[in-house]
Amino acid sequence: MVVYCVDVFVVKGKEDIFIAASAKNREGTRKEKGNLRFDILQQAEDPSRFMLHEVYTSEDAVKAHKQTSHYLEWREAVAPLMAKDREGVRYRQISSLE
Repeated sequence: MVVYCVDVFVVKGKEDIFIAASAKNREGTRKEKGNLRFDILQQAEDPSRFMLHEVYTSEDAVKAHKQTSHYLEWREAVAPLMAKDREGVRYRQISSLE
């Protein structure tokens, strides 16, 4: 299992556009065979900051995800909304609530 947490810094005032584009990407991602979870989180203190929490069965599933039309459309749609580059960190899951 592979977990990615991606910190996203959106230009202030563009949050709703980012949320809509990300929700569309999430919908497509959840249909992927290798995706187990995809959460979109918005920081309470700074609504222009987000974290995408993504869980995949393998690195191959992550690579396949990055080739899907919904991901490529999302990446293009949100590029002009970024206040700075996204920061993704790969994690290995030790335990979960389930």
